[in-house]
Amino acid sequence: MRFVCQRVLEAEVKVNDQSVGRIDHGLLVYLGVGQGDTETDAQFMADKLVNLRIFADEAGKMNLSVQDIGGAILLISNFTLHGDCRKGRRPGFDAAAEPALAQQLYEKVARLISASDVPVEKGVFGEHMHVSSINDGPVNFILDSTKLF
Repeated sequence: MRFVCQRVLEAEVKVNDQSVGRIDHGLLVYLGVGQGDTETDAQFMADKLVNLRIFADEAGKMNLSVQDIGGAILLISNFTLHGDCRKGRRPGFDAAAEPALAQQLYEKVARLISASDVPVEKGVFGEHMHVSSINDGPVNFILDSTKLF
């Protein structure tokens, strides 16, 4: 499971010109589920997102989590995070999970975040979405539950 996590001042996702999710201060997270991912990966990712200390404390150091600042998470499913662009000119998506499993684990991550008392908004799985945000920093992190970059 992979995510690209962006610290944002605000973020919104629309489907067919209708807002389906919006947050103020918090994290915009693109989440890609890969082949072989399990509920253990979902638990790891949800815990990491809620507790990752990437917000500034009083001294200006990255020392606070989204939970500490009372922020929210906008979670967007994104199978293209498992795209392989190493060969040819068209990405391959063989490493992405099948849609049924991907949706199940995406929803599991959202439930686990919500259970941690962090508000979570979501995009619509499998839909074409328009995502807008105002990055804070910018501060962006990439994480893979199976390896470090």
